[in-house]
Amino acid sequence: MPRKKTVKKGDADHVQPLINVGLVGHVDHGKTTLTAALSGKWTDTHSEELKRGITIRLGYANASIYKCPKCPEPDAFTTEKKCPKCSSETQFIRKVSFVDAPGHESLMATMLAGATIMDGALLLIAANEECPQPQTREHVQALEIIGIKNVIVIQNKIDLVDEEKAKNNFNQIKEYLSKTPFKDAPIIPVSAQYKLNIDVLLQAIEEYLPTPERDESKTPIMFIARSFDVNKPGSEIPGLVGGVLGGSLRQGIFKDDDEIEIRPGYETIEKNQKIWKPLMSKIVGLMTGTEKVEEVHPGGSVALLTQLDPSIVKSDSLSGHIVGKPGTLFPVWYTLKLENHLLERVVGSKEDLQVEAIKKEEILMLNVNSAATVGVVTELGKNVFTCRLKRPICAEVGAKVSISRMIGSRFRLIGFGMIKQ
Repeated sequence: MPRKKTVKKGDADHVQPLINVGLVGHVDHGKTTLTAALSGKWTDTHSEELKRGITIRLGYANASIYKCPKCPEPDAFTTEKKCPKCSSETQFIRKVSFVDAPGHESLMATMLAGATIMDGALLLIAANEECPQPQTREHVQALEIIGIKNVIVIQNKIDLVDEEKAKNNFNQIKEYLSKTPFKDAPIIPVSAQYKLNIDVLLQAIEEYLPTPERDESKTPIMFIARSFDVNKPGSEIPGLVGGVLGGSLRQGIFKDDDEIEIRPGYETIEKNQKIWKPLMSKIVGLMTGTEKVEEVHPGGSVALLTQLDPSIVKSDSLSGHIVGKPGTLFPVWYTLKLENHLLERVVGSKEDLQVEAIKKEEILMLNVNSAATVGVVTELGKNVFTCRLKRPICAEVGAKVSISRMIGSRFRLIGFGMIKQ
C-alpha cells in the first residue's frame, strides 16, 4: 500500500511530499505562473529553506493540498489552511512537489533522464495559441518515452480568449490527444494568472495522480541534485559541520546514523591513470522542508547532513552522484554502450531539423538520473553505439540516458539510450 504519514494538527507544512509532479509544456504557456499559483512561490529557481541557514535549490516547489469539510467539491479543494470560500479550518490531504527545470532543453533532458523520480505530469497548453505547438508535440513524445502514464492537461490562459475561442482550442487539444497515449487525460481550463479553477485542478491531482506504491524494504537509492558547505566564512574549526547533500530518494529509507557510500566519488591517480573511488560517510541529520526528521522516504526533496569534509561538497561538486548503503550501489561507468532511440526531429530548435544518425568521434551530452557528462563516440553498430565518458557516471544496466547533440552553439536533445552491459 502507498505510505501513509500521520500529520499532527499544524505541522502539515513540515511533512515530506509524497509525490513528484513534473510541469511540462511549450515555452511561455504559463508553467512558472501555474507553479506560483499552486505553491505561492514566484521565483525562477524554487528552493526549500531549511534550518541552520541551509538552502537546497532542487527545482522543486512544494504545495500542500487541503479540503474544506463544509464546502461542496470542487470548491472544497484549496492550498490554504482556512477555506477561502467559508473561512472554515481545512483538513490536510497531501503534500506535492512540483518538479520545475528551468529552460526548455534542460527540462527535456531532465524529463528523459529523471523518469525514475517523476510520478505524474501536468501538461500546459495555452488557450490563445493553436494546438499542438511544435514543443507540445515534443513534450508529449517525451512523456511517452519515459513511461509517464498519469497526466493532467492544463488549458491555461483562458482569461485571454473569449468563450468561442476557448471551446475551439479545447476541441483542438482533444483531437490532438486522441492520437496519443493520453487520449483519456482530463483537460482542465485554468487561468494561472488569476488563479481561476485552481480548486478544480487540485481535485484532479487528487483523483488522477495517486501516490504510487513504494517498496521501502529495498536498499535506499538517492540522486544528488545539490551539494554544499553550510559553514560561514571564518568559522572556527571546532564549530565546523560536515557537508550537505540534497536530492530525492528513488527507493528505500535513510535514517539518522546510517553509513553511506557515494558514487562515482572522488578522482585520484593510481598507476598513472585517473580513477574514481567511492566516498564513505555517515548521516548525522536529515531534513525535509524546514523540519529535522529521523528518517526520509521516497517523494519530494530531502537533505542529508553528513560527516563529509566541507571542501568535498562545495559548489555542487557532488551533483549527479548517487547515495546508497555501502556495497549496494550501481556500477561506475567510464564508457557506455547504449542502445539508442532517436527522435524524428531536434528538440528546442527553431528550425524543423531532422535528427541525423550518430557519427563516430561525435561529441554528445548525456544525462542519466541527476548526472550530466560528455561522451565521445568510439564505436558504432546497428542502433547501438559506444562512447568514452569525460566524467564517469553511476547508473544501473537498463537505465535511460538522454542524448543531446551540439547544433549551432547549444546542445539539443535528439533522443535517448538504454545502458547495455
